[in-house]
Amino acid sequence: MGIFDFLSGEFIDVIHWTDNTRDTLVWRFEREAHEIKYGAKLTVREGQAAVFVHEGQLADVFTPGLYMLETNNMPIMTTLQHWDHGFKSPFKSEIYFVNTTRFNDLKWGTKNPIIVRDPEFGPVRLRAFGTYSVRVVDPALFLREIVGTDGEFTMDEISYQIRNIIVQEFSRTIARSQIPVLDMAANTRELGKLVGSEIAAQLAEYGLAMPELYIENISLPPAVEKVLDKRSSMGVIGNLNEYMQFQAAESLGRDGAGAAAIQAGMGAGLGMQIGAQAAAAGPWGAKPAPAAAAAAPPPPPPPVEHVWHIAEGGKTSGPFSKAKMGRMVSEGSLSRETYVWTAGQDGWKRAEDVMELAQLFTVMPPPPPEA
Repeated sequence: MGIFDFLSGEFIDVIHWTDNTRDTLVWRFEREAHEIKYGAKLTVREGQAAVFVHEGQLADVFTPGLYMLETNNMPIMTTLQHWDHGFKSPFKSEIYFVNTTRFNDLKWGTKNPIIVRDPEFGPVRLRAFGTYSVRVVDPALFLREIVGTDGEFTMDEISYQIRNIIVQEFSRTIARSQIPVLDMAANTRELGKLVGSEIAAQLAEYGLAMPELYIENISLPPAVEKVLDKRSSMGVIGNLNEYMQFQAAESLGRDGAGAAAIQAGMGAGLGMQIGAQAAAAGPWGAKPAPAAAAAAPPPPPPPVEHVWHIAEGGKTSGPFSKAKMGRMVSEGSLSRETYVWTAGQDGWKRAEDVMELAQLFTVMPPPPPEA
């Protein structure tokens, strides 16, 4: 064996690629002057494809495996150039490794709201976001249509274009589906599959496929969500009159003036009773004669003055004394139709239906009936 035969066997060109970036789609094998030796070893790992470009023309695509770059496994390349020296001289070609694995957890979302016509709310604006996955299924087409001569092509360079396609098809699908806004959350899975099927044809033109597309959320504008929350609250409240009574009772308990007035009246009555009992007992607790006790019965406690609450426009105010209510009648801020409530009263009643307050309206006659 000659020295040249030994050297030609020892210096075997090895072509391979290992990716540690996790975002590279295409990487070009760099060799000075792009010279590749005849008989070089090409290693294509799982999740990769190797694309040969010779003199600017796509020559062949190699799937995962180990290859010896010889004329018997490069039938297309042998027709591109006349090989001299018995195929022993180096040839100038470019080798692009294409990552065919799935790129997951890629984000998409609507930059601007989408206006749709809802059967219940009318025209509404929607926003949506989610995730998707993509992979290269046709390396030669992807290299020809997207990459070109880029020596290192990453996912970021095409993700913006894919997001635009997703948003466009999502808008068209939502507008045609006529699904009510309140039912969209229950149909996100079906909507995602429908949008993905619409996008498949466009991505196929780039040599790409989208195995998965997820719609994580579809939301309304904040102002509409607040109104919707109020509507839901009304449904939870149920009977509005009973709720107003409950609110009035709570406000009475929180209002120190109203509670103090009631407690003062009760305290005065209780004090009178204790004073009468002490007077009847006499000095040093001596018991008077039965005749004297019968001749001086204790006086009854003074009546407790009621305080009143007023309900107008769904809001309550008060408490007000009877004197204050009389002044409000004179000022015109309290009418016969105004709803009032006091402790012990069975629900809200109009002022003219309460005997204690009806007297306040007898000062002036009511308006004459219509002719």
